[in-house]
Amino acid sequence: MTSLVTARGVSKHFGDVRAVDNVSFDIDKGKILGLIGPNGAGKTTLLKAVLGLTDCDGDLSVIGLDPFRQRKQLMRQICFIADVAVLPRWIKVSQLLDYVESVHPNFTRSRAEELLRQTKVQPGAKVKELSKGMVTQLHLSIIMAIDAKLLVLDEPTLGLDILFRKEFYANLLNDYFDEERTILITTHQVEEIENLLTDVMFINDGKILLDSPMDSLSDTYIELATSGEEALKARGLRPIAESEMFGKSVMLFEGISREHLEGLGEMRTPSVADLFVAKVKEARK
Repeated sequence: MTSLVTARGVSKHFGDVRAVDNVSFDIDKGKILGLIGPNGAGKTTLLKAVLGLTDCDGDLSVIGLDPFRQRKQLMRQICFIADVAVLPRWIKVSQLLDYVESVHPNFTRSRAEELLRQTKVQPGAKVKELSKGMVTQLHLSIIMAIDAKLLVLDEPTLGLDILFRKEFYANLLNDYFDEERTILITTHQVEEIENLLTDVMFINDGKILLDSPMDSLSDTYIELATSGEEALKARGLRPIAESEMFGKSVMLFEGISREHLEGLGEMRTPSVADLFVAKVKEARK
């Protein structure tokens, strides 16, 4: 498997604040990685380092390049959508396509126009006349018309209603993603993207709490709903988290086999959101 992003001992400090604290990881080609973390966890700083917008300590390679020192070459292979649309409000859609066509060697205008015809975005409209959902559609149409190896999405559907969010991710999977491309997504709407991800990474206080393929989670983590004497027995196996729901104790176990929990209650694989909350609380103890 070829790594598109390789980080070894990467850190970024702002005075006494360790925004990213000695992290190491790989992001392989053909993956959809969800980078999950609370506000102030270090997600944005790490993304800026990957995009070459800030320097950092340690070794960071993106598509074989130093993202900070070789950013111009890197930007030919990367696309980025932020949570806040940065398109000029005065520009017309057609003028925006003119501009992208003139500056990006891997942009196919006919592809962007084909995608826009599937929306209500008109070529003569100015960005300021478009709704937030339409601006996102415009942005995505441009991105999907660029032949890039890595797509970075930072809260791309923030503020959109559920119909636009569903359509956004459906278009992303059906019209953009393939085994040669890699997508890195950050979002607080974890439940909506969980079924899209191939891999997940948790970050908190600048540290990586979890870095795992999605299909490995069920081998490592088990959620158990139990009560009474069975709950006492299960608690003796040292769950990493416990909560109450509908009169039952819900325990989360890490590295405990299903055989050890057999007969103690109802078992299932925890959701990414539940696992994230448990790992963050565990790290803060």
